[in-house]
Amino acid sequence: MAHGSGGKATSELISSIFARRFSNPVLARMEDSAVVPGASRLAVTTDSFVVTPLVFAGGDIGKLAVCGTVNDLAMSGAVPKYITCGFILEEGVDEETLDAIASSMAQTAREAGVLIVGGDTKVIEGKGGLYINTAGVGFMPEGDFEVSSSFCSEGDVILLSGTLGDHHATILSARMGISNTIRSDCAPLHKMTAALLSSGAKIRAMRDVTRGGLATVLHEFAESSYKCLRIEEKQIPVTPQVQGLCGILGLDPLYMGNEGKMVAVVAKEDAEKALSSMKGSEYGENAAVIGEVISGEEGTLLLHTRTGGIRMLTELYGEGLPRIC
Repeated sequence: MAHGSGGKATSELISSIFARRFSNPVLARMEDSAVVPGASRLAVTTDSFVVTPLVFAGGDIGKLAVCGTVNDLAMSGAVPKYITCGFILEEGVDEETLDAIASSMAQTAREAGVLIVGGDTKVIEGKGGLYINTAGVGFMPEGDFEVSSSFCSEGDVILLSGTLGDHHATILSARMGISNTIRSDCAPLHKMTAALLSSGAKIRAMRDVTRGGLATVLHEFAESSYKCLRIEEKQIPVTPQVQGLCGILGLDPLYMGNEGKMVAVVAKEDAEKALSSMKGSEYGENAAVIGEVISGEEGTLLLHTRTGGIRMLTELYGEGLPRIC
């Protein structure tokens, strides 16, 4: 508990782990706020991360915190720049584990091109848990560029950047003690969104596919734009390992959480170059065109099944998997 007191133990914790791992000229000033260069338009986001277990195949809570924050900024078309992070530590958290998580977080921030410019640490009673809260700032492109789920138009094409369900399956496998080769897809997607913008494609909407899964995201697009969206089951990529786990446990990949996948709606005439830009980006090798915006009942999402039927999809009801991110 002394590490959360604001005294010497707190200072030692900050200097031995956070200042060492996140070192940069802005953070080194150790003021109550960071003064950084700005832009005419900013994207701002905040998020909290409570995933269990803290470390999992393909990532950990630190990597997840950076990726989640960066991806939220990137989906607005912004270039992610700055992150702050607040750590809530339960009594008994192992300092080696904390240091490894901070190291992972710093490495992911470098990959994403963002600076961690401020933070906070609190210690509470507990059993060795760890939680992270972040705030993120990104710079918007010059001009009047804007994407929104409400911009989807009839004839537009829906693209998905890769396989579904990897993160959800990884976390669930770890909790259930199931041994397999599935790894979380946790990854920063800023380069992919930058490539999409540079391609010249008319982008209507972008969203990272996290809790609630693809079906929930696209249902929100349909409702927001008052359009009907249809996706093709046979075109949606899912790895055989995840598909096998879903078969055993009765899961649906369309409602499983991800941490390194995005969906984009683009004008039909630009579908090919948008898909090419995704496939040419890191983490986008399995990108695919999975559907389109069609004429039909407003605010609905339809799935054209492998057997030729039509299934109406809703948003996720209830809790898919608690503490997945």
